[in-house]
Amino acid sequence: MLEAIRRAMSFLRQKQILHKLGVVISVAVIGIACYVLYHMLRGIDFNEVLEAIKSTEPRQIAMAALFVAAGYFTLTFYDLFAVRAIGHSHVPYRVNALAAFTSYSIGHNVGASVFTGGAVRYRIYSAYGLNAIDVAKICFLAGLTFWLGNAAVLGLGISYHPEAAASIDQLPAWLNRTLAMMIIVALVAYVVWVWTQPRVVGRGPWTVVLPGGPLTLLQIAIGIVDLGFCALAMYVLVPDEPNLGFVVVAVIFVSATLLGFASHSPGGLGVFDAAMLVGLWQMDREELLGGMLLFRVLYYLSPFVISVILLTFREVIIGARSKRLQQAALKLDPGPAREAAYVRERSDSGA
Repeated sequence: MLEAIRRAMSFLRQKQILHKLGVVISVAVIGIACYVLYHMLRGIDFNEVLEAIKSTEPRQIAMAALFVAAGYFTLTFYDLFAVRAIGHSHVPYRVNALAAFTSYSIGHNVGASVFTGGAVRYRIYSAYGLNAIDVAKICFLAGLTFWLGNAAVLGLGISYHPEAAASIDQLPAWLNRTLAMMIIVALVAYVVWVWTQPRVVGRGPWTVVLPGGPLTLLQIAIGIVDLGFCALAMYVLVPDEPNLGFVVVAVIFVSATLLGFASHSPGGLGVFDAAMLVGLWQMDREELLGGMLLFRVLYYLSPFVISVILLTFREVIIGARSKRLQQAALKLDPGPAREAAYVRERSDSGA
């Protein structure tokens, strides 16, 4: 059966069917979101939205910012786990933290996070001897942690409160609970599968050894904690009345995040917002929009600005360090060093 699945996937890749299907899904999700937003935002008084933002207590914003910071701190363990899993334990945690924080915050805002985040990671990890294949493996394992966490949160959350998902997918509560139980069963089956013996995916240099059972449980725990902090940040910022409970907000938040991710739009812009407005229809729309805008500033805009500043400083420091090394080499052995510097200068200028 596994061999049949591999052959089917190989055929789909050769015919680029998966890529075309992904484009169709992205366009469809964005189109539906635009339609929903158009109808949801009609009649919105944006002055009331601004008033809702101004009336938000500083304590709420501070708590949300703290939860966002905790979420991004948890994200650093995605890379730490992935880098250790592929055998590069010489890379220090501070580098894992920088790569994770900058790649995710830039990928969230620019869109197509697989490529933008991968490019940022490669720029950072290549200084420690990792090549493009290593970075691709890191992206794969970090993504696996993300999806395992999402599956666990949605499976457990919808099983406990199936009505939360019904507001988005419009399915009966019993069907949502059944689907959630299927997700949990699939998650347990995957853990058992990797626990029984070592499992690998890919071929040749692209082969990745999947984490075993205990490490997979650790992956799931990291993903749950990350999503939990993000959901708490949103929960703090949404209107207090009606109080739907944290589980409801968390399920709708994760579902909206996944829809935004599927659309590949920067920050899930439009798609995430439409899903939140539909899912939390009981809340005052102006107040909900105000909370969502504050969340975007805290979770998307602020980390993006910080990431750009950090990467800029890093490039400046690397450039200054390289210049000092060249000057030291010139002092020690001016002839060959000057000739090498001249060759590098000619090469850089395109001469």
